[in-house]
Amino acid sequence: MSIVKVTAEQLKKRKKRAKIAKIILLVLAVIITILYLILSIIYKGGRFTITLDPNFSTESGIIMYEQKDKRNITTRLYAKDIDFMDNISVKWINANIDNEKDGSHNGQNYIAHTFYLENDGNRTMNYWVECVIDDATRNVDEAIRIMVYLNGEQTIYAKKNLLTGKAEEGTKKFYSDEYAILDQRKNFKPKDIDKYTIVIYLEGDDPDCVDKLIGGEIKMHMNIREEHIEPKKKNNNK
Repeated sequence: MSIVKVTAEQLKKRKKRAKIAKIILLVLAVIITILYLILSIIYKGGRFTITLDPNFSTESGIIMYEQKDKRNITTRLYAKDIDFMDNISVKWINANIDNEKDGSHNGQNYIAHTFYLENDGNRTMNYWVECVIDDATRNVDEAIRIMVYLNGEQTIYAKKNLLTGKAEEGTKKFYSDEYAILDQRKNFKPKDIDKYTIVIYLEGDDPDCVDKLIGGEIKMHMNIREEHIEPKKKNNNK
């Protein structure tokens, strides 16, 4: 039988290693907690919000609401989220989706939200509509589609094709990697009402809709304001 002698110096080293290990585990736990809190803040309140600049609204008289018959005026709307979004074809979406109902009316594998802007002031105004991509994982934005109905007129926005650099068929290119939509509405006269329906889905016929997108997430928001400050674009799609 062998006898193992443990010296005081060896015990001291073991305690030191155990202490270092505890510190490392504590630091990792803190980092994970911070990341969780950051992601919770990013995704709090759903994947898509619509905001009317309150200062612009006060000065111009432009108001926003999602129920035409109730006109509950607000400066922020929250589209209902869906737990899972599989790729679909635009052909599967109801051609009359713009007239289905007010507020959120999601379908299988897509988000849909209808709301209204009204000029309740006494001046003709212009305003900007910005749709900002806050975060996208696993490049899911490569196949995302944002369908916008403005007073019944449909426009579908998408990222440019990675191979050709051109707009995907039947779409208008994203303004940039950060701004999916940047459009100006001109000559918004007193008592005019603009009806918007926003539909967000993954286009399965997009050549960039591949398996590597599985598990991806995206968060976007829409701003409505008087003027737009030109962003520093990371990658110009124009």
